[in-house]
Amino acid sequence: MHPINDPDVVAEVEDAFRRYEAALVSNDVVALDAFFWMDERTIRYGGSESLHGYSAIAAFRAARSPVDLARTLENTVITTFGRNFATASTLFRRASAPGRIGRQMQTWVRMDEGWRVVAAHVSVIAKP
Repeated sequence: MHPINDPDVVAEVEDAFRRYEAALVSNDVVALDAFFWMDERTIRYGGSESLHGYSAIAAFRAARSPVDLARTLENTVITTFGRNFATASTLFRRASAPGRIGRQMQTWVRMDEGWRVVAAHVSVIAKP
């Protein structure tokens, strides 16, 4: 069995995760699209949408408002399993949503073209 949290693999996924976050808060739609596996089996469940397939995710990104995307992250946990599979989980807060906390989970897989999100879930709840 390949190790859990091999430092080199963790560093790769952390880098991809940081670049994804930068693209998200700057609404770099081209970069965001590139982070997702270009396949109709890719899934993204969001606060008010259930997107099945890369095409649906790309259409959502293209139509999403670029307003109030800044956020702060906390309790980010990246766990790698072997060299080709990882999960990334984080909490986030936005100044525009006081009293609320966001939760984001992503499943990352190393593809020939690099690390890609194959499944994601984003939700916002009242701060516990």
